[in-house]
Amino acid sequence: MDALARLTTKGQITVPKAVRDALDLHAGDNVHFRVEGQVVVLARTPDLLELAGSVPVPPEVRGKTWDEIREAAWAAQWGDNEP
Repeated sequence: MDALARLTTKGQITVPKAVRDALDLHAGDNVHFRVEGQVVVLARTPDLLELAGSVPVPPEVRGKTWDEIREAAWAAQWGDNEP
């Protein structure tokens, strides 16, 4: 899909409706711009709450604190040795 927009004197653009619809963008949503040479890629940034549950938590770490998980991972990788 191609869409055009005009840059204002304040450096603003209106994201065309076809693009908003394709990315399911709504007022208040955050977007990410990535510059690749002379091309800019616009991507919808998901709300972190939308990601909840998208990564399975292994049963052996459920109920542990983040510090406990990190310490166990460190011990599994390095043991008593410093990296």
